[in-house]
Order: sequence, then structure tokens, then C-alpha cells
Amino acid sequence: MAQLIVSILSSLDGYCAGPGGTLAGLPMAGAFDVHNLDCMRRAGTLLFGATTYPMFEGYWPHVDRSPGSDPVQREIAERVAAARKLLVSDHLALRPGAPWADSTTVVPRAQAHAHIRQLKAVPGSDLLVFGSHLLYCDLLAHGLVDDLHLLLAPVLLGGLDGCVPTFEPGLAHQWALRGQRRLPGSDIVALHYDCRPGG
Repeated sequence: MAQLIVSILSSLDGYCAGPGGTLAGLPMAGAFDVHNLDCMRRAGTLLFGATTYPMFEGYWPHVDRSPGSDPVQREIAERVAAARKLLVSDHLALRPGAPWADSTTVVPRAQAHAHIRQLKAVPGSDLLVFGSHLLYCDLLAHGLVDDLHLLLAPVLLGGLDGCVPTFEPGLAHQWALRGQRRLPGSDIVALHYDCRPGG
């Protein structure tokens, strides 16, 4: 069966974004890109919330894909474009002529769990969530996540007003640690947890 994988980059003090959702304080390049590409090579469907989808849509279609461009960024851009996309939102609609209009399905929040369970029940490639912290926290709370890749960046965001916590208050779980490693060429530590009940 398909697996649902969450990969999230977090500061050491437990934030996945700074004030206003800015990602500038997190090391999102180099080893981070290589890790994301490795996840994407096993994924066929990308899951998004209403905040992360426009961020991806505003960046990846415009990445340079010429022969002299960064090969990791180029392959990520190609795989993002080719992947099926599931946008969970009650208010965000696809713009006519948007880059991914033909490969994106919009699902209301009330229908998201049932839709995701249907996708997971079919043999195939992984479902993958990058970012979208409200979405992945909801999926974790309802037992729909199989694996969590928690990337700990060697930075502190300070808990300033508007910082986004990596995990929402009230999310109480115990997971099995399946692996840990330092991402090559960086000080980011990747922790791999099995989130399945009894995992």
C-alpha cells in the first residue's frame, strides 16, 4: 500500500517558520534540497495546505531547467511538475491557466481524511507532505501518517511573535525512532520516526 510521508525542517527550539511564516531563518539549500529530492524520487502524490501550495507554485515552475542549472533543483522542479497534487483547502481555488491546474485536485478539509485513506489503500508510490504544518499536524493527530522525517536545523528562531510551531499544541504521540543521520555536508540532523500505531 502507499505510504504517507511527512518531511519537515524545524529549528532546535521547535519552530518550522519564523514570524509571519518566513522561512529565511532556516537552512533551506544544499543538503536540504538533496534530502527533499530523495523523498520525491519515491513519491507520486504531493499533499499541500493552502499556505504551502502557493509558495511551491510561485517558485518551482520558474526554476532554471537548462543544462547548466543546479541539477538537484532542476530534478526537484521536474518531479514537482510531474507529480499528482492534492490541495486540502476550503477557500483556495485554482487559478485558470495556473501551472499545475491539470495535475492538482482540490479537496475540502471535511473530505480530506477519506480521500487520503482512499489514496493510501491503493498500491503505488508514496504520498508526501513538505511544510503545510496545519495539514500534517491534523494528519498526525488522526493516525494517517506512516513516516515522519524531522530535520533539526542548528538554528534558534527565538519564539518571536508569529513564529510557527513545528507541532500544534495538544498533539500527543509517542513514535518509534527508526533512524538518525547527519545530512552530508551540513549540520542538519535527520530523525526518522515510524508513526504507525504499534510501529
